[in-house]
Order: sequence, then structure tokens, then C-alpha cells
Amino acid sequence: MGAGIQASRTPRLHEREGAEQGLRYVYKLVDLEELGLDVSALPEILTSAQRFGFAGLNITYPCKQAVIPLLDELSPDAAALGAVNTIVLKDGRRIGHNTDWWGFAESFKRELPDVRKDRVVQFGAGGAGAAVAHALLTLGVGEITLIDSHEERARNLAAALSERFGAGCASAKSDIVEAMANADGMVNTTPLGMAKYPGMPVPAELLRSDLWIADIVYFPLETELLRQARARGCRTMSGGGMAVFQAVGAFRLFTDREPDAVRMLQHFNEM
Repeated sequence: MGAGIQASRTPRLHEREGAEQGLRYVYKLVDLEELGLDVSALPEILTSAQRFGFAGLNITYPCKQAVIPLLDELSPDAAALGAVNTIVLKDGRRIGHNTDWWGFAESFKRELPDVRKDRVVQFGAGGAGAAVAHALLTLGVGEITLIDSHEERARNLAAALSERFGAGCASAKSDIVEAMANADGMVNTTPLGMAKYPGMPVPAELLRSDLWIADIVYFPLETELLRQARARGCRTMSGGGMAVFQAVGAFRLFTDREPDAVRMLQHFNEM
């Protein structure tokens, strides 16, 4: 469930892994944009999903935080992050989880295992941004600079991260030039770069060959940010790995079965 998600590979990813495990697995898109709805429709959608017997819902932009007041329970990760990307519907209850942070961390460990991580600039402090920042600090990043179009949201996330990981680990800034000049790497957690939201969160001239660049957008996999970064010699990571590994976690929650992560990665790359 989200807005502008028609290009998502997630339905095929889940359904194919289900078939590999002998399950009749049906995964449907609930695209608010296609339906002419917004987040105010969340209560009705959740009620409908329960009535139709859905095992759960994956949640994406712009619903990851807006859905929280409608849930009965949050997992420790979801509660700490203040963002939900997976809801399990069971025994009449709605239980919110977050598999995004683990998905990003697993992808990062595989694709950028040896990069310098003293200072990282992150664009976006929403639901996905909270998960990625948590993952980065868990992976040993020294300091994160958060930049968001809503400055108060960035400040609030920085305060929450500092409380969780220690003072000084995160700060909110608005000066993109200064932040990028001192960075080892940069992550985009905004919708910019999606097919529906073209563009980049940072001017191309601020990208240097000694930076690593990660983008969590995965449709398209090759965003403008990643194209520009590669052209300048940066090491890059697309959103594909995060998409797969968060789906691994969600599949496990929906089915109580252990998915084959390697097989799901292969399926994703074949699409």
C-alpha cells in the first residue's frame, strides 16, 4: 500500500517465492494514487483488508508513519523507529513491524562492505529515512547529517537517534554544500528519483569520485542520482537489495516460513 507504486516488483517477488514453497500466494497492489485516495483512506483500507482475510500489508510512501495510530501493537523495531513497513493481520489484531532497516543493512553489508563511514549525509527523515539512519548507525557510521525539506522532521529524527545511539551521532542541517564537502558517503531516502518523482536530492556538481552513494529507490533501479554518481566515479548501491531483504523479512512475518533470500535476490534480478 502506497502512492505511485505501479512499477513495484514486490508482488512478483512475493508470489514467486510463495510458489517455490508450494503456497497459493496472492499479493495485490493498493495504489492510493490509482484509486484517487490519500492517507485519510487508511482506516477504511485496513478494515477492508481484515474483512477480506489478508495475512498482512506492506506499507510504503506516504503511509509508513500515518498508519501507526491505526495499529493495535508495534514490534520493538517499529516502535523505536516510529515507522511501519509491514503489518501482520492476525486474530483480529493489527501488528506493525519494520523490516526496512534490516533490509538496508543487509544490502549495505553485501555491496559496500569496506567503505569509509565516518560522516554520512542522508537526504530524507521520513519513515524510510528513520529506518535507514538506524541501519547506518547500527553498521558503525560515526555521524549522520540529516537534510529534509521539513526541517523540524529532520531535527526530531536527529534527537531520537541521539537518544538511542548517543549524543552527537546525528544532526539536522540545511547547508547541502557544507554537508557534502565533509562527507564520506550519501544516502537518498526521499522519493526523488522514482518514476513518479523524477530528479535528484543533491546538485550533481557536489558528487565527487571519493564519495559512495546509496539510493533506496528501486523503480527505476538506475535513478538519475546513481547515473550521475557513476559517471563521476563514485561507488554506488541501488535500492534493489533493500527491496529484496525487506521483502524477505515481510515474507517471514506473513507466512511463518523461512524464505530463501538468495533465491529471492535471483528472482528480483531476473525481472
